[in-house]
Amino acid sequence: MLPFLARHVICPVHEQLLRRPTFRYLRGLEESQWLSPVSVGALQREKLKALLEHARTNTRFYRQRFELGGLNSDLSDPLEALHRIPLLDKAQIRSSIDDMLWQDASGGRTAVKVFSSSTGGSTGEPLQFYVDRRRQAVDQAARIRSHRWFGVDQGDRELYLWGSPIELSATDRARRIRDWLFNHRLLSAFDMSPSNMDAYLDEYDRFQPACLFGYPSSIALLADHAMRRGRRLNTGALRTVFVTGEVCYPHHRDTIVGCFNVPVADGYGSREAGFIAHQCAQGNMHVTAENVLVEIISDGRPVPVGESGEIVVTHLDAYAMPFIRYRTGDMGRLRPGRCSCGRGLPMMDVIEGRTTDFLHLPDGTIKHALSIIYPLRAMPGVRQFRVTQHADCTVTVAVVPTDPHSELIRDDVIRAVSPVIGGGVSVDVELVDRIPLTDSGKHRYVVSHAQPAGQRKRKEAVTGV
Repeated sequence: MLPFLARHVICPVHEQLLRRPTFRYLRGLEESQWLSPVSVGALQREKLKALLEHARTNTRFYRQRFELGGLNSDLSDPLEALHRIPLLDKAQIRSSIDDMLWQDASGGRTAVKVFSSSTGGSTGEPLQFYVDRRRQAVDQAARIRSHRWFGVDQGDRELYLWGSPIELSATDRARRIRDWLFNHRLLSAFDMSPSNMDAYLDEYDRFQPACLFGYPSSIALLADHAMRRGRRLNTGALRTVFVTGEVCYPHHRDTIVGCFNVPVADGYGSREAGFIAHQCAQGNMHVTAENVLVEIISDGRPVPVGESGEIVVTHLDAYAMPFIRYRTGDMGRLRPGRCSCGRGLPMMDVIEGRTTDFLHLPDGTIKHALSIIYPLRAMPGVRQFRVTQHADCTVTVAVVPTDPHSELIRDDVIRAVSPVIGGGVSVDVELVDRIPLTDSGKHRYVVSHAQPAGQRKRKEAVTGV
């Protein structure tokens, strides 16, 4: 598909058919990013006040939280009111999801059409929640704007190194047609075997994307593979590599830049918290302040700009199911000053975010951790889990079941993970009461002590074991 047609015809018609005002919001974001920091703050407070009034009026959950915070009808200072509302975590959402939904005054039906979504998040516990078209539109508009910062627009060719049950199972004709119409191409980050990566490099050269998008660890793995193979890729059309979904470490960035010779732009967000922040061409991460309000919390209290703590997010356009003071579980800090790019959006750093390990199979295939996280996360009966791969490649799955008396979950877990790791790898399931956090206070879904097949063979040759 020609980029011009995709950008000016296909994409707008698609959003209109879904009744998402994405491009109206996008026009607003293109203007508001150049406001002064003071004006951006004023816009935030205005939207925050409207959200708080809506949540108190239309949801049982937040009426109760307002009472806990001792809030009356006065919201003249919405930031002061916000700081009196208790923090929100996944356990509270899980136990109060019906009360959090925007309720119709008669009959208890939701006032707007909502769409179910789910995520595992930083705690390793699956979470279901709901969004409406408004929230979908503002998050999508923010994503388009961040791409435009690097000269990539809707309709340009995007090559995704990604993976989830939805994306990877929808391989029928309709999906292929949709990808063609939008100039998208999807490669699985869940099967990074040497032969597959060779095919991915061939596909890259054929497709000639304007940008790559994916997990930083997976793109770095592909870049390293290309350089080891001596592949000289045609990067003439490539403008940027966009990474998200996990921490982009300096060695990831160096490897990607070394292969593709374009900027690496890091994005921060989540399905439940929204499109929170994104790097600009100057390398600074800007908060999407028109749509989200970020607080940095330590010991339950907001800390000054420049100090680190837990990232807490209020989504200013989540009306169907408000997310107010949601604890992300990630650590970061807000930064003072204004970026040299000229935008008035606040700047932040994500100090420590989502971290995962690769799974290494005996035949040399490397599996992204999410390939085993997704099927476990979607399983009924699994409250929390951790996957440990041992040095001999065998796997142990520790599971906190929702029903502590059920032994059937063992077989269900084995059936869920066996297609991911193959029949040649032994799987053991342990039912436990709790899964401890790491020393940093984070939950790690996957911990691998195995080495890539090549390193194992070299070690065996040297040690004779």
